[in-house]
Amino acid sequence: MVSVTELLDDPAINAYILRMIGEEGIELLRRFPEDGEHSDEELAEITGVNLNTVRHTLYTLYERRLAEYRRLKNTETGWLTYLWHLRVDRIYDVLEEQIRDVLEQLDTRLAYEEKNDFYMCRNCSVIYTFTDAANWNFECPNCEEMLEHFDNELLAAALRKRVDRIKESLGSA
Repeated sequence: MVSVTELLDDPAINAYILRMIGEEGIELLRRFPEDGEHSDEELAEITGVNLNTVRHTLYTLYERRLAEYRRLKNTETGWLTYLWHLRVDRIYDVLEEQIRDVLEQLDTRLAYEEKNDFYMCRNCSVIYTFTDAANWNFECPNCEEMLEHFDNELLAAALRKRVDRIKESLGSA
């Protein structure tokens, strides 16, 4: 099993987690006890991280399946206590899933770029599909200037390259 320290020593994973939970969240991870389950209040006390930051970090990690909790109900007061533990061993699966989502979005955008012909208003810097441009008789609906053909091949090529590189990194090229 991979430790939090090992993960945070990887620059790419560190950057990903930093964007997700910020510097204070990283500090919580660094100081998180390695064994057992802990309430958010215990974690704030043990780690010295603000309670609101602890809660925000835990919920963010939970949303990404990188933390789990067990809920206990106090029979006398009815209060619920959440006991948390990390599941950073799932980080690679979470990253792969997000990369696949991005790949799907890029594939969709590439298909759109390849399927359509575009026209641009040089005055407004707005780009329209052929269908929209034809509906407006190739005049900009904003300023009435004539629309000019827009060559999107550079964008399509960049998208193709990015899609190919992601597929290659996933081993599905």
